[in-house]
Amino acid sequence: MHRLADLYEALDATTSTNAKVEALVGYFRDTPPEDAAWGLFFLTGRRLKRLIPSKALRQWVRELTDTPEWLFDETYAVVGDLAEVIALLLDQTERPAATEELPLSRWLEERLLPLGGLSLPEQRERVTGWWHVLPRRELFLFNKMLTGELRVGVSDTLVVRALAQHAGLPPAAVSHRLMGTWAPSRAFFEQLVAPDVSDGDRSRPYPFYLASPLEQPPAQLGERDAWLVEWKWDGIRGQLIRRQGGVYLWSRGEELITERFPEIAEAAASLPDGTVLDGEVLAYAEGQPLPFSLLQRRIGRQKLTAKVLAEAPAAFMAYDLLEQEGQDLRPLPLRERRARLEALLRDRPMFPVSPVITAPTWEALAEARHESRSRNVEGFMIKRLESPYQHGRKRGDWWKWKIDPFTVDAILLYAHPGHGRRASLYTDYTFAVWNGEELLPIAKAYSGLTDEEIARLDRWIRGHTREKFGPVRSVEPLQVFELHFEGIAASPRHKSGIALRFPRIARWRSDKTPRDADSLERLKELLHAPA
Repeated sequence: MHRLADLYEALDATTSTNAKVEALVGYFRDTPPEDAAWGLFFLTGRRLKRLIPSKALRQWVRELTDTPEWLFDETYAVVGDLAEVIALLLDQTERPAATEELPLSRWLEERLLPLGGLSLPEQRERVTGWWHVLPRRELFLFNKMLTGELRVGVSDTLVVRALAQHAGLPPAAVSHRLMGTWAPSRAFFEQLVAPDVSDGDRSRPYPFYLASPLEQPPAQLGERDAWLVEWKWDGIRGQLIRRQGGVYLWSRGEELITERFPEIAEAAASLPDGTVLDGEVLAYAEGQPLPFSLLQRRIGRQKLTAKVLAEAPAAFMAYDLLEQEGQDLRPLPLRERRARLEALLRDRPMFPVSPVITAPTWEALAEARHESRSRNVEGFMIKRLESPYQHGRKRGDWWKWKIDPFTVDAILLYAHPGHGRRASLYTDYTFAVWNGEELLPIAKAYSGLTDEEIARLDRWIRGHTREKFGPVRSVEPLQVFELHFEGIAASPRHKSGIALRFPRIARWRSDKTPRDADSLERLKELLHAPA
């Protein structure tokens, strides 16, 4: 585990992109493949399943360090990370300067993962024994793995760049090999960096190409006829794969969701072998998309009954063809990929092709964009007709021109501490609107404020607390904030009767009084408001 601890410290000690890449390349170069595979597992944001209840870990460390429960709770409220609290408390005990170097793969496969099959007393004996002998750096990493919370501060892009540099491969080939489900092993890592760039995994999706927000007038993109314009669909971005007799539906989050949409999988079985479609899973009926809230009902069900399938019918709206007859089409221009897509999916109702918006000018498109909400879409996608299908968020060829969000002025009601470097600050907030003379919570949000605003609001919260509920504070209802959100739906699960989609803070309205905040009645009007 020493090498991973060295890497963790090196990455944490710098903000330089080149320095991070250099540290990653060194790690992949100097680490045995079986250990590098596990390091890569954590570097790409994957997590172990939690093996031991948090309650048990809290109790064991309190007993070992003779820490009262109230003091532990206060410490945890300030630090905000269980693994770090445990490491800090144990750091007060005598620590060994060093220990035998057990490879990371053996630590995980021979010690940590087998904990899941042991009784609680057996788990306690082993974990507390390791707590006694691990040096400070490894102790912290071990706790992060134990709690399933080990995150390393690098992006997937930097990891791919470092791997590509180490292996002498194109970044696109490395990125593709990392897609989908894989198990960390020596064989996997050796295949990942092997010079042969052929892909032997029939289920593996391609890295998704992501559009950038359009922040300038679209006319600045140049001639209108150089661009393909489609609706921006409000669903689950996915790739549908038909290879070697199998069908696989992947979400953009690299989750295999084939079983959640059996009607799509059944229809995909008739697609020609060697086909990969890029598109959107939509709630869809009678040739029209339905609200995303219907899709959410289906996603949240453990069992897909006939009733659920009937209430939330789904289809795959295709907008790109990435592979045909086993040939990678991504280097071809969108114009050609689109023509092939339309020919392939003609007369296949389960796979409608995303319609092209034919408005001839940017001005006409701006007018058509006003129809977005009535169509249950989020605006436009604008794609250069000559563009290849790239990976990641490469600016210049694909843009998303979204409709303006909904807005509401709401009052801060509760505050909760953040996590990581913001664990000592109140950064997560609950907001309310007026329901008659009562304030009713309608949304939680944590993004949108600057660091300076967060610090200022934190000081205000501490000086205007009404009650404490564990780490949560109820504050005087005096501060008004403008929230933005993408959609609103009726929700029997919420006391307010509504649920906001993607709420975030737009600005702190210090110019408004609490009585200037919006009402629940006004929000409910949006449920049925015309576009």
